[in-house]
Order: sequence, then structure tokens, then C-alpha cells
Amino acid sequence: MSRFLLALCLFLGLCLPAQAQGNDPGASAWVEKSHSRMRLISAVSAAGKAEEIALGLQVELAPHWKIYWRSPGDAGYPPSFDWTGSLNLAGATPRWPVPTRFSVLGIETVGYEHQVILPLMARLERPGDPLILRLAVDYLICAEVCVPDRGDFTLIVPPGPSGASPQAQALARFLAQVPGPSPSHGITVDEAVIETGGVVRVAVRADPPLAAPDLFVEAPAGMAFARPQVTVEEGGGRAVLRAGVVGGDALIGQSLPVLVADGVRGVEAGVDTRRALAPPAGAGDPRPTALGGESGGETGAPGAPTGPLAFLAMVSVALLGGLILNLMPCVLPVLSLKILGLVGHGGGAPRAARLSFLATSAGIIASFLVLALAAIGLKTAGMAVGWGIQFQQPLFLSGMVVLLALFAANLWGLFEIGLPGAVSGLGGQGRAGSSLSGAFATGAFATVLATPCSAPFLGTAVGFALARGPFEILAIFLALGLGMALPYLLVALRPQIATRLPRPGRWMLRLKAVLGAVLCLTALWLLSVLAVQIGAVWAAVIGGLLAVALGVRALRPISRLSGGVAALLGIAALALPALPLPALSLPMAAPSQALEETAWGRWSPEAVARLVAEGKTVLVDVTAQWCVTCKVNKATVLDAAPTRALLDSGRLSGLRADWTRPDPAIAAYLASFGRFGIPFNAVYGPGAPQGIALPELLSENALLEAVARAAGPSS
Repeated sequence: MSRFLLALCLFLGLCLPAQAQGNDPGASAWVEKSHSRMRLISAVSAAGKAEEIALGLQVELAPHWKIYWRSPGDAGYPPSFDWTGSLNLAGATPRWPVPTRFSVLGIETVGYEHQVILPLMARLERPGDPLILRLAVDYLICAEVCVPDRGDFTLIVPPGPSGASPQAQALARFLAQVPGPSPSHGITVDEAVIETGGVVRVAVRADPPLAAPDLFVEAPAGMAFARPQVTVEEGGGRAVLRAGVVGGDALIGQSLPVLVADGVRGVEAGVDTRRALAPPAGAGDPRPTALGGESGGETGAPGAPTGPLAFLAMVSVALLGGLILNLMPCVLPVLSLKILGLVGHGGGAPRAARLSFLATSAGIIASFLVLALAAIGLKTAGMAVGWGIQFQQPLFLSGMVVLLALFAANLWGLFEIGLPGAVSGLGGQGRAGSSLSGAFATGAFATVLATPCSAPFLGTAVGFALARGPFEILAIFLALGLGMALPYLLVALRPQIATRLPRPGRWMLRLKAVLGAVLCLTALWLLSVLAVQIGAVWAAVIGGLLAVALGVRALRPISRLSGGVAALLGIAALALPALPLPALSLPMAAPSQALEETAWGRWSPEAVARLVAEGKTVLVDVTAQWCVTCKVNKATVLDAAPTRALLDSGRLSGLRADWTRPDPAIAAYLASFGRFGIPFNAVYGPGAPQGIALPELLSENALLEAVARAAGPSS
């Protein structure tokens, strides 16, 4: 059967028209309709050995049109999925992101508008075999009128090593919006009861605070619930929601599913309808009046503090986070460029030094604005965004390795001519005569290398920005850039800091040789990250090409020929990750074996829930090979004696998630805490089943305090 499926997969891949298969890896063709378009997507480009694969129905709707949630409300019906004709598919379970309420003339419906991805968790009959999917979707799309429609999709997930597809981040974004049981998305259900007269009352607590909470009740057939009365307390930290039944007071004796939503986050619970409680003293009747209105209304503060003072406070946090970013270990590789930029102005003119450091500041700020615009564009396109996730892309890593090799070679004197002015200025003399474009590029390069780090206050600011609109993103990223540029602006204001240093001399040649070696070591570190993503053999090939290119370029007698050969080898090293490479890797220990040698287990949401249910305290560590701050946390706290003693004694269970490569499950997990980058650590336990998020830069005191809180009073 495996050979049959593989042959069928190849046959369909060759014979199906491109229109049916789609042009993007991991995606079917778009099914275009007059008011919508849809396609079936996969989070992975190949099946690997996974028993379950995340799929998604990607829907883009014209303005004012909507489709429905699993419980549509007073009218409509949800999409239905028919997988007849699929091969190697044991089943597929739809997951429903938090929906939106639509109120028209007293009619309450629930669904999605603009764009949405409905996650579909596919279970494979035979892991490792190709997955051939045929999906028919029947759905209702509505605006002023409603139109029933159908879409047919074909998608092949071929066999081979599993890797993230181009759609993985977008799918992860909507997976993160799927609500779970309490606690979920920072929302905890304190109470879910039925009052006399058929009124559902749900009380919740939330951190971060609620902004615009809503209650959706999945009523039995022939029954519906009105728009809830919402009372928000404690500045959004607590809310009570009460929804009255429409169409009768009697409820059947079973659990009634409810969803409390707040924007894109939510929590699910069940209301036991077998007994009714009296309403609390002073509570009004939220059931609709004879005219279809509501006798209650929204009371209390409607949400979290989002006024001008709160926004200015977050801008200040971003400014401080950008300043601290200069001290983070991921920025240290460009310390050589900073040092050269400073000492190279020794004995020079103050005006030249001022202009140079202003140009470097401009490079930093401009780079942060480019990152902000990229984040806005990705969010508008419906894709997930994060801090430092470009380091998950092999092509980006190879480009950084080539650039670092060029800068190191320039510092070593291998390039006397031929480099562009900006590149030459990066590794150049740093004197008053150096180009302003080189100083600008130095600032931009420092920003790029800073993105795998998450400094204190930076994660809070980035999370605030990426959860909001374009204005907030631009403002927060501009503040981050200003904070990181502050040291350079200080030197620009007081250029005597640089000009009073000793003049450059022969000592500077030795300094450049040492600092070139630092950049070379940084390139080797990025090669080790690349090895995890494309295999150790191909990463070694890229490193070998660059080494030969630098060696050939150093041959002075045939400099013209050596320059051409070196350029070709450098281009080959840069382009190699973009090619469809066969799977080659050096013998390495399997990840499971590597984990067994330590006290850490492999992270999964199920593993966290299972350990907490057993009464254990759990430490989750989300890390990556490219995250330098993660390595610092590991060396100073996670692998330190106190933490190791807790793990070895069994008082603390460690789970580690590796985000070196894109992983929709990890992205969804981070998004559930409002985080968009790493490092990320959280502690769970009987006293904190929802998890306690730790600061980006760990300390032993913060970890031990969180462990004590999570363990609960009994321990």
C-alpha cells in the first residue's frame, strides 16, 4: 500500500493540472468565487513521520461578507467538510478560532469576516506515507443576501523529511486563536452556572485585562440566547457575563457549551443545566423584552487601560528596551564595528565624528522602521509575525554568513578594492574620511544581528505593538530604534568622546585582525544554526565554499582572476539554501536520545497538561539555536546548580521546545501568552495551572519564586 500511495502521489503530481494542485508548496489552488476565495493549506511541505498534520481552510472574503462559526446563532449554518476520496487519512477534526458577533435588527449571528483560516487537524493512517487529500466544503456566505456554495480542493502532502511550508506561520496565527478549556489565553473561568429563568451566568478573570468581552452560548436546536449583559470590574481583570434564553425558559439536563471571547482570545466552559441558581442580589434580568431589546446593558469599565497615558508608558518601555538591547549578547558580534567606529575617529575632526555617529543612528532607526513596515504588511496579509523569526530561514542565514565573511575579510585586508562603499565602510578604517553610507550600514547591520535577542522590556513592547494596529506598531518600533541608537546619539552630541582617543596607528591593524576573528566566529555560529535547518553536510559545503573563496582572494599574483573566482564561490554559498537539496546530514544523535541524556523532556501542550494533572510542577523552555539570549539563560540559570538540583530530584519537570525551525504549535503556544519572540519560559503547577510567564532575561530568584508559587501551598 505504501508503494501504491507513493506511485499515486507521483502520478497525481505529474498529471493533475497546476490549477488543481496550486503553485505554492503545501497549498491547493485557490477556488475563486464572486465574493470569496478559498484554498486548502498544510503547515508542512512533506509528511515526515508525523501521526498528525495541521491543515487549514484559508478563506478570504469580500467586504461585508461573512461565513459562520460552528454554532451560527439565530440564522445560518457552519461550513461542513467531506473528505471522501482522500487516501491515508484516518480523520480530520476542525478547530474553530474565536469568532465575531454580528447584530442586525435584533438578529444575533456568529462567524468570520475579512479573512480566516479554519485549522483542520488531520490524523494519518500510516505515518511516513504520502497524504492525498480531497476535500469538499459546503458553506453559506452572507451579506445583505445569503448564498449557499461549495468548494472542492485537492492537496498532496508528499513523503520525505518534514519541513515548514510557506503557509505555516499564517496557520499558526489562527491556531493560536483557537480557545481551550479554562485557563486559556490568560482567561480563567471562575463560575459557569444557569440562573432561574434560563439565564446563563459566567464569571471570568483575565491577565492581561479584558478589552471587550463577549459570551457565546451554543444553544440546543430551536433555542437561542440574546446578546449578553457584561459587567467589567477591576479595570478589566474580572468580568461577569449574563445571557438570557430566547424561545423558552426550559433547558435540557446536559452540559451547555459556552465561549467567553475577548478579541482573538477566548476560553471554553460547560454550564451544568440540571439545576438552576437564583440570580445574585441586584442583578437585572438580561432576557430580551417583548420588543426584542435588552433590559440590561453594558456596565462597568469596558476594558483594559488603552488611553494616551498607557500608550505613552508603553512607548517609554520600548525606549528602555531598545537601550538595553545594546547590552544583549546577540549584539556583541558587532562590537568590533562599534569599537572601530569609535577609535577610528581618534585625533579627527569633531564634525566628521558627529556626522558618522548620526549616520549610524539613522541606520538603526531606519532598520527598525523597515521591520515595522514588514510587520504591518505581514499582518495585513494574514500572516503571523514575530521577533527574530527570519533566523528560521536558511536563505537569510546564508546571506548573513556571507556578509560576516566579507566584513572579516575586509578587516584582514583581503579586500583593498572592489567592495561597495557601504560594505567597505563597515569593515573599513573608521576614520573621519570613512563614508557616511558605511556608518549607516553599520547601524542597519547591528539591528539585524540584534533581532534574535529579546531584552528586558523589549518583549512587552513588541507584544503590545504586534497585537494592535499600524500606528502602534510604527510608534513602538520607532521608540525601540531610538533606544538602541541612544549611545550613538550621545557620541554625536559629544564628539570629543571619540576625537580625544589616540590616533589610529599600527596598533589598529592588530586590533582589526582580532575583531575580524570575532566576526568570523559569529559566521561559524550561524553556520551551526544553518546545519540544524538544512543538514550538517550542506552547511559544511557552504562554509567550505566561503573558506576557499577567501583563500583564493588572498592570492595576490593573480588578483583579477582570484577576485572573479572568489565572487562566484561566494554567490554559490549564498544561493545554495534556495535550491531543492537532498537530505544529507552527518551522523548525529536523535533528538529523543539527546533529550534522554538530560533532565528535559520534549514539550507539547498535552505533556504540560498531563504533568500538571499529576500534581507536578513544570518548567517550559522555548529556545532555538539562533537565540543567544536563550543560551545565556541556559548557562546562568537553567543549567545552574539550583535548577539542575530541582530537575534531578523530580521536584521540577522540565520540558523544552526547539524553535530553531518554524513550528506552528510553538508559535501558537507563544501567541497564547501574547509573546512574539524568544526566549520564553513559563512555570506550571497545581498553584498555577494557567502558567506563570517568566522575564526574558532569567534570574535564579525569579525562577525559584515562580516554582514556589506554581507548586502551591501544600508543597
